[in-house]
Parts: sequence; structure tokens; C-alpha cells
Amino acid sequence: MIDDLDEYAKAHGIKHDEERTGFKEHIHDVRWEPASYANDSPRSPYISVDVTLDCGCEIHDRRTFAAQMKEQQGWDVATSGGWGSSGKPGGRKKYSLRVRRKSLAD
Repeated sequence: MIDDLDEYAKAHGIKHDEERTGFKEHIHDVRWEPASYANDSPRSPYISVDVTLDCGCEIHDRRTFAAQMKEQQGWDVATSGGWGSSGKPGGRKKYSLRVRRKSLAD
């Protein structure tokens, strides 16, 4: 039995939940660069990138970020495998993600 439809909708991405995802509902100001530490195979369809959200949002939910970047930028962000973030408290965070090569070129 579902006793709170708002919580159900937020948990399943039906209703936007800024606290859970870390994202405001807007077009994100995103900066990216190939990760300097990565040793990506030229045959791999994905490349390691460092992403900074200059709009002040933070990635709390990678699937939501992937869906928004697909819609807003055309990027195919990997949602499996590892990822991380770095940065000083109160400052902009840099996120290490994997993105399909061809989607970054578009």
C-alpha cells in the first residue's frame, strides 16, 4: 500500500525532488574536459571526463543527471561503474564520469 503519493512520485522520478537529486529544474551550466588521469582505450566507446556544474547544482543521483544531460546536451552518461567527486566544502565540485565519445562531439 502506498500511503504518500508525493514520496512515491519523487522516489521514482515522476516528480522532481531537488533534495534527492541535487538538481534544480533548469538548463544546467556544464563544463567538461577529458580526465587527465584516465588511460582510456581508443577503442572504448566511452571516455573519462571531469564535469563541473557551474550553475551550483550537485550530482546526488547519477541516473537523474544522465537523463537530464541526455535531454539537455545529448550526452550518453554511463550509469554503471564507478564515479566520484572532488572539491572543497562550499565550492564547486568536479565529478569524474564516463560519457560516450560521440555524444560529446555533437
